Amino acid sequence: MKRLKIICACGLAASLLLLASCKREERGFRVDPPSASRINTKRVSDLQPGTPANHAQVKNEYEQNGPAISDGKRLYEWFNCVGCHAHGGGGMGPPLMDDEWIYGNEPDQIFATIVEGRPNGMPSFRDKIPDYQVWQLVAFVRSLSGQVPKDAANGRDDNMSVKKPESQTDTKEPKASTLPKSAEMPK
Repeated sequence: MKRLKIICACGLAASLLLLASCKREERGFRVDPPSASRINTKRVSDLQPGTPANHAQVKNEYEQNGPAISDGKRLYEWFNCVGCHAHGGGGMGPPLMDDEWIYGNEPDQIFATIVEGRPNGMPSFRDKIPDYQVWQLVAFVRSLSGQVPKDAANGRDDNMSVKKPESQTDTKEPKASTLPKSAEMPK
């Protein structure tokens, strides 16, 4: 009886030790997004009023954070950016896999493009997306063209990251049809 109590106590202690040592990955990396009030948009022409201001670099801390880039990817799908820009390769909207864009490729310029919209199709998302989510989108969009640090998560899917050399492409025979003969097209 005494031996059974000792075994139970040891088992209970081991269980508690195991439960106490189990810890989920902590993603407590919280960053304050850059202030949206400091953002200067890129001039498109000299016909705008005022003197040209020097472009001050705004650092987006979310670009250093893999989970934030991943959240940006999720938001990119949710807000249907894929509908126009595809998965970065462009569609009816311009491609995002290069690093030169009409309205600038700096984080603050991309932020302004998302918030303000642009002529000929880019809608304004002002008051529709919180600033921190816009900054996550900015981090993801810049990751598409490789403008974020290499140690942060890659924004592209694995099948889009590397093009296979032509010598490695598989040429498989098509599988035999499982359709009944009556449903097949005549040759």
